[in-house]
Amino acid sequence: MDGDFVIGGVFSLHTYAHTVYNDYTIIPEPVKCKGRINDLQSLRAMIFAIEEINNSTELLPGIRLGYQIYDSCASVAVAVHVAFQFLNSFDPVFFIGNNCSQSGMVMAVVGDSGSMTSISLSQVISSFNIPQVSHFATCACLSDKQQYPSFFRTVPSDQIQAEALAKLVKHFGWTWIGAVRSDSDYGNKGMASFLQAAQKEGICVEYSVSFYRTDPQSRIQRVADVIRRSTATVVVAFAALGDMKILLEELSREPSPLRQWIGSESWITYSELKRFHLCAGAIGFAIPKSVIPGLRDFLLNLSPSEVASSQVLTEFWEDSFNCTLKNNTVADKKVCDGKEDINSLHNQYTDTSQLRITNMVYKAVYAIAHAIHNAMCQGANVTAQCDTLTKLQAKQILTELKKVNFSQNGYDVSFNANGDPVAIYELVNWQKSESGIIDIITVGLYDASLPVGHELWINRNITWMEDSRKVPVSVCTDSCSPGTRKVLQKGKPICCYDCIACPEGEISNTTDSADCLPCHKEFWPNAKRDTCIPKPIEFLSFQDILGITLATFSVIGACLAIITGVVFLYHRTSPIVRANNSELSFLLLISLTLCFLCSLTFIGAPSEWSCMLRHTAFGINFVLCISCVLGKTIVVLMAFKATIPGSNVMKWFGPPQQRMTVMSFTFIQVLICSFWLVFSPPFPIKNLTTYKEKIILECALGSPVGFWAVLGYIGLLALFCFVLAALARKLPDNFNEAKFITFSMLIFCAVWITFIPAYVSSPGKFAVVVEIFAILASSFGLIMCIFVPKCFIILFKPEKNTKKCLMNKN
Repeated sequence: MDGDFVIGGVFSLHTYAHTVYNDYTIIPEPVKCKGRINDLQSLRAMIFAIEEINNSTELLPGIRLGYQIYDSCASVAVAVHVAFQFLNSFDPVFFIGNNCSQSGMVMAVVGDSGSMTSISLSQVISSFNIPQVSHFATCACLSDKQQYPSFFRTVPSDQIQAEALAKLVKHFGWTWIGAVRSDSDYGNKGMASFLQAAQKEGICVEYSVSFYRTDPQSRIQRVADVIRRSTATVVVAFAALGDMKILLEELSREPSPLRQWIGSESWITYSELKRFHLCAGAIGFAIPKSVIPGLRDFLLNLSPSEVASSQVLTEFWEDSFNCTLKNNTVADKKVCDGKEDINSLHNQYTDTSQLRITNMVYKAVYAIAHAIHNAMCQGANVTAQCDTLTKLQAKQILTELKKVNFSQNGYDVSFNANGDPVAIYELVNWQKSESGIIDIITVGLYDASLPVGHELWINRNITWMEDSRKVPVSVCTDSCSPGTRKVLQKGKPICCYDCIACPEGEISNTTDSADCLPCHKEFWPNAKRDTCIPKPIEFLSFQDILGITLATFSVIGACLAIITGVVFLYHRTSPIVRANNSELSFLLLISLTLCFLCSLTFIGAPSEWSCMLRHTAFGINFVLCISCVLGKTIVVLMAFKATIPGSNVMKWFGPPQQRMTVMSFTFIQVLICSFWLVFSPPFPIKNLTTYKEKIILECALGSPVGFWAVLGYIGLLALFCFVLAALARKLPDNFNEAKFITFSMLIFCAVWITFIPAYVSSPGKFAVVVEIFAILASSFGLIMCIFVPKCFIILFKPEKNTKKCLMNKN
């Protein structure tokens, strides 16, 4: 249709061009397009929009738009031919007489439907600054203004769609996917963008294969076999509608494992593919559906004359009603009788329930119209007529297109610096109804203008493959649970790994953790190794069996010493008590009682005071005890020396000297302990090294020298006492105390000699147990050897408790 300004239109009405091999001996025939008509609704929407603008009193008043619309047959060669047809409109032969109204000149182009053909078209017409607004060319490469300076589009770029698809796959936890694509600019570049975005999201691709609708059947079959044999449940298909149709037909020939299809906008909303039930449950991003008032009536308002005058409409009519409008028909087709009712048709042309791509055409026409309006009618009253004689260059429209910003039927139209619109997608899902028919249902939205992380939202349930409500799983390896870490499998993608339990002392508290984290030194992993728990604190307590046992023996020993003291006190005038130096005996019993009781300070949680008290009390009490035994031993020796005629040694070792000896030996130990406590006293510590899984509360020695000095001094006195007692063991007497002291010192030395290696090698609280055992064993040895025999005579053999019996040598 002619007009003051002509808008070109390019649509892929047919799916391919018939290839003819010419020998150029004759003039080649025009290229013939083959395949079913697909894009007729978009073509008619362009005409509808132009007629609507021509009838408008606000947009381009007084100016009539015309159109030249061509079929590119989804062929690059045909698209280039169409581009030159547009350029031919600039030839002067198109001007009639002196009319300089530019009637017949193509000022802008709407189309094409595919990226490959749009690229070819743009590379030709951009040299002449003719703006091109595509409604369905989504290749991200077309955003490059260096190569395509006059290209615009009302559909979002594949770059945005690829990022959206990657985020969709990540949202549902799919990390192991397959990828198929059209072997075209649309498929290859779109898939390259997707794979790059998927890699950033941590998604691995098992395979990535390409094909094209004109490929040999063997290649299509190989692609189908790859999909059948793969382990990935999810397949992302970045393919054109015609290519996808051929692939699904091939997959339908043989039983195939069910796959969860993720589709690009080029095929995910086409009702023609719904017959392939293997795609039930498919999801993908689609251009938002819309409503265009009056379009349905326009589409259905086809008069017989209008159909007959158009080759495209004639072909559509004959295919839809399976009849022919010509009399010289093929035998298998009847002649159309005029009773055909287009309202009875249910196909892609008459379906206006979605109007996704169609609205993109509608917006593209209005964008061009607004650009022409802004270039010609700027400043004029909206009701005034624009000057049709104003000479307008295509470059001016190109400049104005960059600035358009308007709303049509509630849909905003504007372009960024790359000629792209604001990217908004609907998330659609192929859901099978109760009747078995697949419906395309909108289940969510993706808005690229929203903040990162909030672009995708889902507002209703999704039906997956096999009509399941459960999200399918598509991973190379099942997720590693908390408590384990991932170890990559050699030679495989990062999504394929083994799950290894965290090493001792480390945890992982997240799923699919790459590393395990060490616990704090006072914490330890639980059994699952997914959290750190406080280490149990261990010390010898009064609640332990060992603690109760040792405390019981300690109290028993103290009671035994006290009872012995009571017995001695009661029989203090008896010969056996008087003969054994009662003063030193009572002092020894008191020190033994303290020795038994000081072992209680080793039981319980160590504190600063208990640590200092336990070692010093033990050291001083034992020195007091040994000093008393040493005094008794010296008294025995001196007593027998005193029986020698002329000897007066007893006057040099009487009770005052005995008390002085005990005090002197004990004072030395007090000095050692004082120096130890002043310079480096024992202190409580948490032992974290002996056991990894628990904390030992114990007393650090502070100064090991001080500790071993205390023990060494006790050992020195014990050894000295043992030697003296051994020397006096054969002295004549019915009740020679030196024998019993010898035995007691023998037990004492044996206990403490074995104590040293046992104490050093015992871990944790058992070192404390060894020390308490040594204290109790040596204390019981002293009381049993020195006092029990005497108590036995006092209580059970009173007839021997006489001076005569004690002095009887027989």
